[in-house]
Amino acid sequence: MNWQDYIVSDKEVLLGKPIIKGTRISVELILELLANGWSERQLLESYPALSIDSLRAVFSYLKDCIQLELYGDVPA
Repeated sequence: MNWQDYIVSDKEVLLGKPIIKGTRISVELILELLANGWSERQLLESYPALSIDSLRAVFSYLKDCIQLELYGDVPA
């Protein structure tokens, strides 16, 4: 999957946070909702601009961030 087809960053939108292309839905929001127990179905129903592919792109983006070590230290 090419996450760049779905995720962009624009300093004029949400202070440059990564967002789903064409929306103001941030990667951070999607992860927060998933961490709080939301299902894929709930996300797709609540945010019609999202697609299964855009949700998959979030995980592909995170995988690349981890591989590039674009993350902070995790306290023990």
